Amino acid sequence: MNRPLPPAGTRSPDIAVRPLQENELSAADHVMRLAFGTFLGLPEPTAFMGDANYVRTRWRTHPAAAFGATADGEFVGSNFATDWGSVGVLGPLTLHPDWWDRGVGQRLMEPILDCFDRWGTRHAGLFTFAHSPKHISLYQKFGFWARFLTLILSKPIPSEPVEPAGGGFRWTRFSEAPGYERESLLLGCRQLTDTLYAGLDVGSEVRAVADQGLGETVFLWDDGRLVGLAVCHGGPGTEAGSGVGYVKFGAVRPRPTAGPDFGRLLDACEAWAAERGLSRLVAGVNTARHEAYRRMLERGFRTDLQGVAMHRPNEPGYNQPGVYLIDDWR
Repeated sequence: MNRPLPPAGTRSPDIAVRPLQENELSAADHVMRLAFGTFLGLPEPTAFMGDANYVRTRWRTHPAAAFGATADGEFVGSNFATDWGSVGVLGPLTLHPDWWDRGVGQRLMEPILDCFDRWGTRHAGLFTFAHSPKHISLYQKFGFWARFLTLILSKPIPSEPVEPAGGGFRWTRFSEAPGYERESLLLGCRQLTDTLYAGLDVGSEVRAVADQGLGETVFLWDDGRLVGLAVCHGGPGTEAGSGVGYVKFGAVRPRPTAGPDFGRLLDACEAWAAERGLSRLVAGVNTARHEAYRRMLERGFRTDLQGVAMHRPNEPGYNQPGVYLIDDWR
């Protein structure tokens, strides 16, 4: 960037923030990679995430909840909101490094909070760097408070993955369901997630994966009853990347067998990933969901990255003991 910049620590008056346009997606993707890669100290910052993609997938899922910032027509940053019913997820918020500490991040927070107000979001959250006082301080200004760590875990896909075993357990794919059954499946998903947190609904993620060809939503059944679901991305151009399966959201119904059910759901995710020829499975878990975290470690998952979940208001939401759920709010 060649234009004069405002002094660090001052709020720039000439920043325009408005809905992100399709013709800006490449610029937003570049800034996102540059920002994260620079912060993490990568030798080639724009190589961050490889051929995985957050910007295009999230814009296509909900264009009205994606925002860009420009300075004199030059693209400098973006932010996204995700609507999960009663739960809202913020980010990623990214800025060109030249514009760090100049008030642009605060400007990009404002329309996201407006989205949450319009949607009637009761609990909002985000993932950020636990070791960065600057990031945590920014979000605290808007009512988000740091709580438990969220760990991004991964494991190799077994060459012969285990199928969900025992009794009437089986798993199916959303893509296999005929069109006339899909709305009833989405209703079943909503009813299941509502048992974990009132109003939680990840139907938008299921639709996005199906409509954009990002991967698959896996369903776990016990004698015909839906007991688990996992929204999975896989391969280049998705939020996973080449050779990777990524469980963006997964959960099982709360019941006495929830722990074993959770293991069976992970079996189904591994089986799906193996079918796709993927070599690694990635999934995030908040450490407040202690039982889920322990079961993942027992199954061979190991930590690749850790951050902290920040909540608005400062309440547990569904990040609490006894909840067998996978997500990471990145």
